[in-house]
Amino acid sequence: MRIISGKYKSRRIPVPANLKARPTTDFARESLFNVLNNRVDWEETTALDLFSGTGSVALEFVSRGCPFVVNVETNQNHYNFICKAQELLGAKELFPVKADVFKYLQSVKQKFDLIFADPPYDLQSIDTIPDLIFKKELLKPEGVFILEHSRKQNFSAHPHFVSERKYGNVHFSFFE
Repeated sequence: MRIISGKYKSRRIPVPANLKARPTTDFARESLFNVLNNRVDWEETTALDLFSGTGSVALEFVSRGCPFVVNVETNQNHYNFICKAQELLGAKELFPVKADVFKYLQSVKQKFDLIFADPPYDLQSIDTIPDLIFKKELLKPEGVFILEHSRKQNFSAHPHFVSERKYGNVHFSFFE
């Protein structure tokens, strides 16, 4: 796993073979962050990374200057890897949470400037995630929610949908 930009730029963290995550590709991640760079003041942004997997997106948030990043992962091996990566980098701004994302969303009270979710593409309840975010009012005013998904999903009819970006097989839907 490679961190693209920021204070940890070009740092590589070897991902153990026992991790079953499908990390967002470097190409898609770099493209996403190019879009976000034009609209996000990293030093003023609180972020939430759901279905964190290897933690690559959360670590990218921290590397770019986010002062507070929560990442939620349910798999123990993935969570352990994220904690080791956090320790290796000394990323005190990262707050890993080992929890089921849906249970976490029911209990969280904090609002975030930026929420990113990368659920398994075959997750049966993927279509419910935007509604959960907005019903719980987890975004601050002017905040953005980004959902990574496959081409099988189409969120354009959602009332908070703004746009979709496609990078190969990776699709990002933006909501405000």
